[in-house]
Amino acid sequence: MGLFNRSDKSADAGTTSTAVFDAPTAHLSDISGDYVIDASHTRIGFSARHAMVTTVRGSFGEFEGTAHVDTANPSASSAKLVIKTASIDTGSADRDGHLRSGDFFDADANPEITFTTTQVERVEDDVWRLTGDLAIKGVSKSVAIDFESTGSAIDPFGNTRIGFEGTTSINRKDWGLTWNAALETGGVLVSEKIKLEFDVSAIKSA
Repeated sequence: MGLFNRSDKSADAGTTSTAVFDAPTAHLSDISGDYVIDASHTRIGFSARHAMVTTVRGSFGEFEGTAHVDTANPSASSAKLVIKTASIDTGSADRDGHLRSGDFFDADANPEITFTTTQVERVEDDVWRLTGDLAIKGVSKSVAIDFESTGSAIDPFGNTRIGFEGTTSINRKDWGLTWNAALETGGVLVSEKIKLEFDVSAIKSA
């Protein structure tokens, strides 16, 4: 089966094609259990406005995480994520070097970014709200992230997988990431608001 299904719609004025993802699977009626994040099929990303006119996107290439899911008692669920700060990648070596420097993450002195849950709620059938401590550059602040279930499946290697997608926005200044440069036309070079993006695939371990 291909990665995309394509639906072609013809009209008098011409032909258009729309690509959509294949429908998700739902192998498990109960996803309770312990899981390990599959880093090779997970994206931990972010985006920020640059020069007030465009969006720069990036991700972290090295991370690990675990989760305990309890559908009968969601508050008993938990998760932890550890990200290697120096693995930041925005597609520009110069920009990545600046982000690793003391102006931003100071990756040598702060090699890890962590998120550890303090509360888990199931706010809808397919939506879990994870509230936890996000620690960056020695500063820890509480952040809430809504994760939507994207399905469960048995992969060709016999692994039981679950998937979740989540986003949230933070103000980087709250974590001491204050570097910026003013623009002659007004505004700043890098937005204070940062969007965090999580596309998670996790393998059941117990």
